[in-house]
Amino acid sequence: MTLSIHSPDELIAAIPHLLGFKAEESIVFVPLRADLPLARVDLPTTASQRNEAWGAIRGAFSRYAQPGASVAIVCMTHDQQAADLIGHDYAVRLASIGIDTPLKLSADATDWYDLDSGESGVQSEGARNRLAATTVLAGRAHPVSDRDALATSLVGDREPVAQFLLRTRDESAQRSPGQDEQWALGRLQQFQADGVRLSDSDAARLLVTVESIPVRDELWNDMRRDNANSHVALWTDLTRRAPDEVRAGPASLLGFAAWQSGNGAMAWCALDQVPKDKRYVLADLVAAAIQTGMHPREWEAVKAAPPQREVERGSDFILGHARAQTGPTRPAPGI
Repeated sequence: MTLSIHSPDELIAAIPHLLGFKAEESIVFVPLRADLPLARVDLPTTASQRNEAWGAIRGAFSRYAQPGASVAIVCMTHDQQAADLIGHDYAVRLASIGIDTPLKLSADATDWYDLDSGESGVQSEGARNRLAATTVLAGRAHPVSDRDALATSLVGDREPVAQFLLRTRDESAQRSPGQDEQWALGRLQQFQADGVRLSDSDAARLLVTVESIPVRDELWNDMRRDNANSHVALWTDLTRRAPDEVRAGPASLLGFAAWQSGNGAMAWCALDQVPKDKRYVLADLVAAAIQTGMHPREWEAVKAAPPQREVERGSDFILGHARAQTGPTRPAPGI
């Protein structure tokens, strides 16, 4: 999502909408051009933590930095002394890979501070309202209070759908795979047109249908950056309502759609909803893409490749990217 920002006040107001939640005790790197990723890490309190966080984000910034690249550094904390130290430390590190930091800010609950000039101001209600209206029009949901609340928002009442699963499986066994695939694609298109929440019976049928990897890949193949928000809405609802046995598919699809829409926090929370009792390859691919800071536009190159099953093609590309960036994939400190 691209926003027009005119002041430090507006930049601070935009951050919760960009992340999907209100960040506290965090450092946020906000790209001032579209070529760099947005990144957030927990505010490091020691030199070793600063090094660890830098190791997690350096590869992505190095990969995508073009001449003239720049980011704003925003420390979300009440500790102004820590913000000054951390903000200038990362400015030096970013300069070492050719990225300028013309704006370095800190913000507490009510005010913002410029770490270079010493200027400060109040976080105004007007800026918050303007940015909220802009992001809602762009299809973003209102940010939740914190990352835990974002994770909780993906857990709903799963019993109504669970009651339909046995009957749905019996009915599915009487149909050809092609019938279910055609129905799933049609139901996706209907949701994209009207945005109406699926009934419990339709939700159960779609969840059972995407257990078929070829069918799931057809729905995955429909995802583009221009329709990612619609996919986020659909798979958020189905992840909330899906019992454990059918949740890996929708949660992984939600993770991928959230990543494509630039919402890394939602993507991670979605992956946390994938049951841990067995490996699910699509979830691994989404995790690798996020961990290495892969830009969503690179998926467009994968989609343009010669025809091949999407999961195989995506696996080769994303995991190859991950190995090139970091070696074996490893957890990031919390985007």
